[in-house]
Amino acid sequence: MLSNVLFFVLSIFLLWFGADWIVESASKIAKKYKVSDLVIGLTIVAFGTSAPEFLVTATAAFKGLSDISLSNVVGSNIFNLGFILGLMALIKPLPTNRSLALRDAPLLLATTALILGLAYFDMLDRSAGIMLLCILGGYIGYLMVHSKRAAGAMAGIVPEVEDDDGTELSGKDWLKLLVGFVGIALGGEFMVDSASEIARHFGVSNWVIGMTIVAAGTSLPELVTCLAASLKGRNEMLLGNLIGSDFFNFAGVLGLTCLMRPLEVSPDALPGLTVLVGMVGLVLVFIRTGWKVSRLEGAILVLLSIGRWVFDFMG
Repeated sequence: MLSNVLFFVLSIFLLWFGADWIVESASKIAKKYKVSDLVIGLTIVAFGTSAPEFLVTATAAFKGLSDISLSNVVGSNIFNLGFILGLMALIKPLPTNRSLALRDAPLLLATTALILGLAYFDMLDRSAGIMLLCILGGYIGYLMVHSKRAAGAMAGIVPEVEDDDGTELSGKDWLKLLVGFVGIALGGEFMVDSASEIARHFGVSNWVIGMTIVAAGTSLPELVTCLAASLKGRNEMLLGNLIGSDFFNFAGVLGLTCLMRPLEVSPDALPGLTVLVGMVGLVLVFIRTGWKVSRLEGAILVLLSIGRWVFDFMG
């Protein structure tokens, strides 16, 4: 049991630092070859920050642990919009804009509702994966064609990347990219194996472990990114970051996983997905009220997130 806990903690560090190194080194490499910030954000940086969710979700799917696979994505999205967003709003109210209210948040709500419908009819198969990836591709295409400024509102899949400081690209950057990918691969493997063993030891379902502990572990890159942005006073980017991250987790991570290996849907999945649909709808309301997410609204989101954890473990 102790070894499983140690491996779980090790997996968190591997996922965290692996994703951070991928984002840092890949962005520097892309800038060196004059790839635009928009393309960097929507491809390399997006993959880097969502790599923990993808590796854990895909690894669990191929091990036949569909509960952990799906619950990791659902739990990460609830953690992002509940605990992280709420915590950031408690620190400082977050300004919103019309793009978030009229385009990005409604798209996330529609995608989440679509996932709920597919899960209800146990249809998270390869055709669902293709459909989700087409939605992601269409959205990215829309942003690229219509406005480079839209990348700022998309940002959870596009965390802020510091401008190139003129540092020369070196072999160290390529090595960090390689080590980052190795780190997330090992982290995903360790997290799935140790989490499933811990669940069996305590008689807790894989779904609950995936919705809570695993989800929080794979959401660490988003949490660190948001805390750093808050400390720098760049609160205007946080809401877009988290909404975009949730959208990419569903359309990209879950879509690609379903394409590679169809998922069996547990009845436990439906309540969690229903809660997530409601939470996205609530965030959409908060975005529109006063064009900011206030401290009171942040407290509500944090309490809902904590309440969901308590319900999962007590249920």
